Parts: sequence; structure tokens; C-alpha cells
Amino acid sequence: MDPAGGGVPPESPASAEDAIDRLVATLATTDISASQRRLYRSMLQTVASLAGESAEVIDLKVADSALAEMAEAFRVFRPLRRERKVTIFGSARTQPAHPAYRCARDLAASMADANWMVVTGAGDGIMAAGMEGAGRDKSIGVNIRLPFEQSPNAFIAQDPKLVQMRYFFTRKLMLIKESDGYVVLPGGFGTLDEGYELLTLLQTGKAEPAPVVMLDIPGGDYWQAWEEFLRSHVEPRGLVSPEDRSLFLITDDVAEATSEILGFYRNYHSCRWVGDLLVMRLTMTPDKAELAELNREFSDIVAGGSMRMSKPLPPERSDGDHLDHPRLVFRFDKTHYGRLRQLINTINRITPP
Repeated sequence: MDPAGGGVPPESPASAEDAIDRLVATLATTDISASQRRLYRSMLQTVASLAGESAEVIDLKVADSALAEMAEAFRVFRPLRRERKVTIFGSARTQPAHPAYRCARDLAASMADANWMVVTGAGDGIMAAGMEGAGRDKSIGVNIRLPFEQSPNAFIAQDPKLVQMRYFFTRKLMLIKESDGYVVLPGGFGTLDEGYELLTLLQTGKAEPAPVVMLDIPGGDYWQAWEEFLRSHVEPRGLVSPEDRSLFLITDDVAEATSEILGFYRNYHSCRWVGDLLVMRLTMTPDKAELAELNREFSDIVAGGSMRMSKPLPPERSDGDHLDHPRLVFRFDKTHYGRLRQLINTINRITPP
């Protein structure tokens, strides 16, 4: 005890760091990498910081619930990480007899036939249509608990691939983070919110490049009217660039929507940053003439030097990161992501020798 009667003195910063290191060592039941150890320490340091600041109960509840929801979602998605996935967004109010329901169901069925999994918000309407089309085995649900109780639809209820969430922000994170393509059907505030956040993440480079389809009913004008609003009121004010419209495709044809998503990965595979270099993993290697044309057409987004082909860089070799793919490497300006999408489209038109 403190001789002055003040109780047990707080740990010094050094002893708190030692305690965190001991806790990481205790909690890690298997061998972990240096990166994992660093991140576990960082999370525990955040908890220690909250405790040291005597955070209010409501703040602790939000942090605790959000972390628990993400941990549960990570657990559900982890065995499925190697599976290609498409997330379908749309209104819970859409009835089964509506053409949009049939579009979502048919789109999901065509993606499941291509061996993709379908992710939806697990509710009614378009979400149910997606899961009906994909079938239970190819469906993953991320449901939201609402005051009026949105129950999971019958196509995913009681399935181990269903995640229940309290917060919209954690739900949107999982609907976007885990997928390789996205389809947005006509919807209300929630659907528009999801679509705008998705496009914002792609426009700012906070999400990896991915195909986005705004799918309408045959002959519908929902997304055409939305795009006209962008053209007439948003672009003229300089709030978005015309090239940003390359981030999405508007169509009323399920076959074209399917082709857009699958075609995005025809040659382009994935990308990552290594220092200030953007590394794009491909399936086919451009020949010298094609590489020269890429450098000519997209010189405006290269921040120095030129695009070049490369073998896996040392950090990629260390991580064992898709080592069998050829690489297109360059210093991307980190600004013009619409143009980057145009580059991917051009790369996907490269044909085998």
C-alpha cells in the first residue's frame, strides 16, 4: 500500500508496456508474425489509453460492441477469404413480384454459376432476392438489428454464414471489405448511402479497385436520372471529375452486369503498395508494344519514371504474396483513381500472344 494511504500506485509507462507484452504472449495460442504481434500490442495500448482516460461508459459500450461485431464477422469470413464474392445492395421494400427482385435474383444466380459467393444484408427485398438466386451454399449474410427487428430472410436464417450486427458502420465495413465486386439496385436512403460510400472509398483509394454495377430494371431510368444529376449538378461544380464515372457501369441487362464483374478480373488480378510503388498483379504479361502504349496513354497518372514489368518485390516475396503473377509496377499519383480504373480496363483488353 502507498504509505500515504492512497492505495496501489499506478503502473509506470514502462511497466504498463511490459504488462501488455506479457498479455500478448499469454493470449497468442499459436505462433504469430511480427506484424500480428505489433497490431495486438497496438490494440491493447488503445484499451489501456481508454482506461487511463476514464472513458465514459457509453463510449466504452460503442467500442466494445464494434470490436466484438468485427471479430465475429472476421471469424465467419475467414474460411471464405479465397472465394471471390459479390455484394448486392438494394431496398428491403422491393417485393418478389417487382422486376428489380427478379434482376437481383438472376444476377446472383449467374454469379453463383461462375463460382462466386453472394453477400447481402440478409434482410428482405433485394437482399432476399440475391440469396434466393445464389442458393444457401453460396450466400453470406450480414444482418442489421433494427428497433423494429429486421429478421434474416428465410434463405440465410440459421446459417453459420450469417452475421448479426448492431451498427450500420460495422455492417457496411463487412459488406464492402470482403467483396471483389458490387451491384447496386434501385433503393432508398440506405441503398444510396451504401452506394455513395462505396464510390467514395474507390475514388479516394481507401478500397482496392473493384467493379461496381448500378443495375436497373429493363427499360428503367433510376440510375440514368442519378447519373444525369452527377453530370448536371455535381461535375460542373468541380465536386467530382468526369473520369470518376469510370468507377461504375450503369446497365439494365443482367448479362452485361455479370460480364462487367467477371471481366474486371480477366487480366487484372489484384494490387498492393510497396513503399511508393503501386504493384498491379496480372494474369498475362503485356508485350513491349503494349507496355509502351500503356505508358503513353496513362503517363498523366505516373508520378515519376515509367510503368515497368517486374518480378515480385522483396516485401511480396517475404509475404508469399501471389508470387506466380507478373507485375506492372509504377509510381501512381494517388489522386486519379478514375483514371486508374481506365488503366485496368485497358489492361483487361490485352489478349494472349
